[in-house]
Amino acid sequence: MEMFFYGFMQRAFQASFLISLIAPVLGLFLILRRQSLIADTLSHISLAGVALGMLLGTDPTWTNIIVVIGVAILLEYLRMIYRTYSEISVAMLMSGGMAVALVLLGLNEGGASLNINQFLFGSIVTISQQQIWLLLGLTLAIGSLYIIFRKPMYILTFDEDTAFTAGLPIKRMSILFNVLTGVTIAVIMPIVGALLVSAIIILPAAISMRLSKSFNGVILIGIVIAVIGMLSGLTASYQYGTPPGASITLIFIFIFGLTTAIKKLFSASQYERLTRRRNITGDTD
Repeated sequence: MEMFFYGFMQRAFQASFLISLIAPVLGLFLILRRQSLIADTLSHISLAGVALGMLLGTDPTWTNIIVVIGVAILLEYLRMIYRTYSEISVAMLMSGGMAVALVLLGLNEGGASLNINQFLFGSIVTISQQQIWLLLGLTLAIGSLYIIFRKPMYILTFDEDTAFTAGLPIKRMSILFNVLTGVTIAVIMPIVGALLVSAIIILPAAISMRLSKSFNGVILIGIVIAVIGMLSGLTASYQYGTPPGASITLIFIFIFGLTTAIKKLFSASQYERLTRRRNITGDTD
């Protein structure tokens, strides 16, 4: 296909593949920790980092990373303060981040609208080789940390009190996880857009949880789903000129609907076979 002859499409597919490897890992932990909205919060706050970079005339990616790292640390401390009502910290930071972004954009007089639209909706044309290297380093870091800290993180995810009793550094582990999530969002946001980056992270894990009951199974299936969704959405984005984030999200929603329908049909068929067998054997248990 002709799109593979373009350098920007080659970089886009490379970036999509790398995102597919890390999104299910982060997404699964976010879902299990009841923190799905944190990804959405950090994506809104990252707009403030982008606006700051534009105002200072520097690369928005780096100011974005610095901002989300600081906010990710702050988010954990607010979560500890509002332990019973953790959604308060999410709402506070999401609205505050958007407010800061709008103020900074207002201070930046002259042609920031085009650039901010690229960060809002994503753009496959603007993917640079530097972002590919950042994503590769991030993928290796998250993969290595998952292999090393899989069991401690598993305990922390399902029972924080047990993790504390076992002597695990729960605060540092939570902060590190938030930082990794924030940095991931900051790096992939120019590709898929701030408005839908949380869906890209959450949906593959959410879909695979319906197909597997094992922890590693959910991640492996999630990677396969993420690869299919990311590459299909990227192809559709190129063919029809649609925003990549929106195209990828719609593909994921389609996969979710398809798997849900197939699972219901399979369950109904299995129930029908079981009922027929009981009628034949006369088993009333």
